[in-house]
Amino acid sequence: MSADFDSIKRRFEMIGFNKAFEHAVDVAVQAAKTDLSVLVTGESGVGKENIPKIIHAYSARKNKNYIAVNCGAIPEGTIDSELFGHEKGAFTGAVESRKGYFEVADGGTIFLDEVADLPPATQVRLLRVLESGEFIRVGSSKVQKTDVRVVAATNVNIGDRISKGKFREDLYYRLCSVPIRMPALRERQEDILPLFVKFASDFSAKYKSPMITLTDDAKEELKRYGWPGNIRQLKNVTEQISLIEEDRVVTAERLKPYLSSPTSNLPVLAHSEVDAFEQFRWDTMKVISDLSKEIVELKKQLNKIQESNKGDTVLSHALPDLSMPFSGKRTGRSRFDAGDVRELSENVDYLEVPDGAKHKIYSYEPELPEEDNEEIISLSEMEKRAIERALRRHEGSRKLAARDLDISERTLYRKIDLYGLE
Repeated sequence: MSADFDSIKRRFEMIGFNKAFEHAVDVAVQAAKTDLSVLVTGESGVGKENIPKIIHAYSARKNKNYIAVNCGAIPEGTIDSELFGHEKGAFTGAVESRKGYFEVADGGTIFLDEVADLPPATQVRLLRVLESGEFIRVGSSKVQKTDVRVVAATNVNIGDRISKGKFREDLYYRLCSVPIRMPALRERQEDILPLFVKFASDFSAKYKSPMITLTDDAKEELKRYGWPGNIRQLKNVTEQISLIEEDRVVTAERLKPYLSSPTSNLPVLAHSEVDAFEQFRWDTMKVISDLSKEIVELKKQLNKIQESNKGDTVLSHALPDLSMPFSGKRTGRSRFDAGDVRELSENVDYLEVPDGAKHKIYSYEPELPEEDNEEIISLSEMEKRAIERALRRHEGSRKLAARDLDISERTLYRKIDLYGLE
């Protein structure tokens, strides 16, 4: 290696003897000597965040600012402001001008984690920074310059994102001047036990309890396990064992429950059954949505007729009072009385129907001149509902839900916390 690997491990508290792992660290040290952009790839939980720290620490920029930004944790509406800053009055709530991360990190290093989650407009801005070092604050027309080293990371297949039109190919090549891949824990068999010992020692000191040790069969079980959550999962399992197990020598039998999948005991539908059910559900929702739009348009037309025929007693009696919510109750009469209309509480979201499904009720306010009364759902609410549907579809499996939503598992975890969907 180009630098003493043992000293790097001690400095950044890293454990590993695997050749692919050591190669990744070696490339990071070599890349630190340049100003080339670096793209770190690897599954969630493999320790990608250590690579930009190494690059910054061994670069000529080590005495300047280092800023880590999780692109997946910043809402789309504010990420441009966070990265590039904004001027006073640029948007609601912008009571004063603010510097963005690229301005603050001038001369230093910026780490863009989950870079594949950047929205298209932000990708264009980032590409300009990488090509010319220029950026513009939100709400300004003044071009500013910055000298920032960019290190990006992602746990998704950017090639798939590019093919789906969700990530710019030219931005990918700008970011990937130096590619570094962090291997998954299952590829680092020789590192699993040393990592476990390190975590067990840390938690023994933290909780002031005797250190957990494993029997030989438990060690083999630990090495055989696939570790879908990688190092993060291993650390979590070690902490659970350190807290729960009274016997500080853990056997394979005692270890296995900690390694089981959180969804392994849940009943699942066959894939074809899930697809058929989901297709039926989405078709039903589309029909309901289309009908709702037609009802809105019909209501507008009826209101116009009412306005133009207020003096016509016969016609006004024949039409319902549209300022009242329609209960769906049918009578044999041609006019609607107060008894025909049922008030709905604002807390009522769904009505049960005979087949057990739940259909959304669309309630409307009285028609006002020149205004559109169609229900508007905020982007955050739409995102929350999409996450709920994905989790229900996959029986709570966050990995499968993240795949369907086309986001990283880390982003899904943060969104779940954000919307309180635990």
